[in-house]
Amino acid sequence: MILALACASQFMVILDASIVNVALPSIQRDLGFSSTGLAWVVNGYLLTFAGFMLLGGRAADLFGHRRMLAAGLLMFSAASLVGGLAADPAVLVAARIVQGVGAAMLAPATLAVINTHFTEERARARAFGAWSASGGVGGMAGAVAGGALTTGLSWRWVFLINVPIGAVLIVVAMISLAGVRTVRRESLDLTGAVTGTAGLAALIYGVMQSTDHGWTSVPVVIPIVAGLLLLAVFTLVEARVAARPMMPLRLFRLRKVAVGNGMLLLFGGIAIAMWYFTSLFLQNVLGYSALRSGLGQTPAAVTFVVVARLAAALLPRTGVRRLILAGSAFFLAGFAWLAQAGAGTGYFTGILWPTLLVAAGIGLTFPTLMAAVTADVPESDAGIVGGLANTASQVGGSVGLAILTTAAGAATADGRPASFAEGYDLVFLAAAGLGVAIAVVSALLPRHQRPATPAASGTSDPHPR
Repeated sequence: MILALACASQFMVILDASIVNVALPSIQRDLGFSSTGLAWVVNGYLLTFAGFMLLGGRAADLFGHRRMLAAGLLMFSAASLVGGLAADPAVLVAARIVQGVGAAMLAPATLAVINTHFTEERARARAFGAWSASGGVGGMAGAVAGGALTTGLSWRWVFLINVPIGAVLIVVAMISLAGVRTVRRESLDLTGAVTGTAGLAALIYGVMQSTDHGWTSVPVVIPIVAGLLLLAVFTLVEARVAARPMMPLRLFRLRKVAVGNGMLLLFGGIAIAMWYFTSLFLQNVLGYSALRSGLGQTPAAVTFVVVARLAAALLPRTGVRRLILAGSAFFLAGFAWLAQAGAGTGYFTGILWPTLLVAAGIGLTFPTLMAAVTADVPESDAGIVGGLANTASQVGGSVGLAILTTAAGAATADGRPASFAEGYDLVFLAAAGLGVAIAVVSALLPRHQRPATPAASGTSDPHPR
């Protein structure tokens, strides 16, 4: 029940990041959004989701995983209801911003719940495999579900569908985690919370602005510089000032935490290149509709789910580094193949098979990294470590999207399918390079992974299996 709760919550969070995309034209027509304002229906969610993740993770450690999971579900569902009933653009954007905060409370709590309830190595690896697969399915289901709901009912149902699901999950959380007590009598590090959250939000906002403005423009440079300065202050506060820091820097002494989060930053760019730019290739080069594009990526989504579960079974026997290296090999092969695609490329020979290779690489890499960065972490820090891992992949995705979009922009300026193909091929080559970088960084991981036993994690399993 606990695993189902964590997986369903993760599915809903990731689903909502993608399900809205297909509905954007209908939303613009009904509510009268400008083109710039419409982008914030997506960006408002992603900005607060990534920016508040560290705060959400630490809050889960201090106030309890059960409490924060239920609070995140309640905020997410309530904001979905407001968004689905919105009659004004400002109301919908505000609802999306609150949704992102709810998701930032929810996502680290799901990781913390898995980390503290599945302490035996094999069970823990299987749980992370299922959790990772649920997020992948949520991301891919968004395009299909968004198209179906918008066409069959209304764009409002891409938000309203979350309300009954959230209500059920709140009840499940209160029942399945009823005996869990993780509340700590500590105050929240407010200075660290403000500087860390504001720094991440400003940095991500600046990066997002780069898609509409040049990297040296004022709307990009000022928020990025401000974000970096705030994050520098945050680091100083956590190291020297805060008695009980929001982000204990001692965690970075664990090599798997430091190196694993570095690889998650790189992985975020790979995931964006795979799902986002492959979808654009199908639509802008091959002429697919948004719904057909989503269906065209479904085989890759199925491959990801299957391989993620396989990786969970292999991890206790092979260790982290071998699975990371295998995933990097799939990235290199798949993206190098995709980079050969052009305007006359057929779907089966030029798109399907290479995306299956990349999806297999994602399935091997993502659950392995998540299991690695949270292993051997005390229960009292499970939430903040989960928040850090989610933040790393989200920030990597945001920065990767901005950089890769810039790289493709010059080639796609004239709007011809052949030009789009040329720009996207450049993106795929860059993603292949990120796969090689992950393989190189993996050499810094400990050679032998210590099993995640109850003693190592600082807790005992209250639910023996």
